[in-house]
Amino acid sequence: MPHIELESHLPGITGLLEYRKDTAAPIRDLTQLLLRGPSTLTEAERELIATIVSHGNQCRFCTTAHTAAVDALLGEELLGENTTASMVKKDIATAPVSDKMKALLNIAALTGKNGKLVTTGDVEKAKAAGATDIEIHDTVLIAALFSLYNRYVDGMATAMPEDVSYFGVLADRLVNHGYTRLPQGYDHLKK
Repeated sequence: MPHIELESHLPGITGLLEYRKDTAAPIRDLTQLLLRGPSTLTEAERELIATIVSHGNQCRFCTTAHTAAVDALLGEELLGENTTASMVKKDIATAPVSDKMKALLNIAALTGKNGKLVTTGDVEKAKAAGATDIEIHDTVLIAALFSLYNRYVDGMATAMPEDVSYFGVLADRLVNHGYTRLPQGYDHLKK
């Protein structure tokens, strides 16, 4: 049960963002820019960064939400056991992603724990695998941002949806509308 009263039909971060729309606006804008704006990393790759950080921070809501987004973006089975996102969560080193993404995901996972864990060697490994300075920068920024989100969601004890199909709807919204607030709001999700 959330520590404060939130809309019961809006689990996870969505309820928090609706609770304070004024603080939500810059959060949504930055997330939209980093995960859906122009980048040499694909949207799925950026969602994988959000997934690995959320997984490392043990934030169930964010891990499930971004795993579902990766699955949808890659056209894989939603929350399946053998999807790219599930394999990344099990072991970055053996996951079916490029060496560059393995190096960037390693940096993201380290940043999610403590930014000081990222070493010059980690950055050099990413560069040797083809990562650009901006890709390394954005990886660290996305990882830091999702660490904030994970702590926000869990620190406020937000609700997990009762039905896992919620994450399919959420993934569709993230893929097709990004991180901006729906113009009509979220009342249509009430039962």
